[in-house]
Amino acid sequence: MYAVVEIGGKQYRVEAEAEIVHELLPTVNVGDKVTFDRVLLVRNGAGVEVGRPYLTGVKVVGEVMESGRGPKVIIRRFAPKKGYRRKKGHRQPYMRTRILAIEKG
Repeated sequence: MYAVVEIGGKQYRVEAEAEIVHELLPTVNVGDKVTFDRVLLVRNGAGVEVGRPYLTGVKVVGEVMESGRGPKVIIRRFAPKKGYRRKKGHRQPYMRTRILAIEKG
């Protein structure tokens, strides 16, 4: 059984006991249980249920395992013959969540 959920504007395919890396959820801490109710699709052995846009009565429950920042990305801007150079860095925050269950009903 798997589901497709929307987290932070992106879609993730999740299964029970799988870990996903997704956008930072600002109100959640490490060790907290989190419920994702924006479920777009659920597939079990019998068939597929597709929401328009979301399924009602279906939720995905997970536990936040880790919160951190990704690798540094260097942004360089350069204008030749103008003496213009800028260097900037960025590290995207993320969360790692273990999916505990896909609940229907």
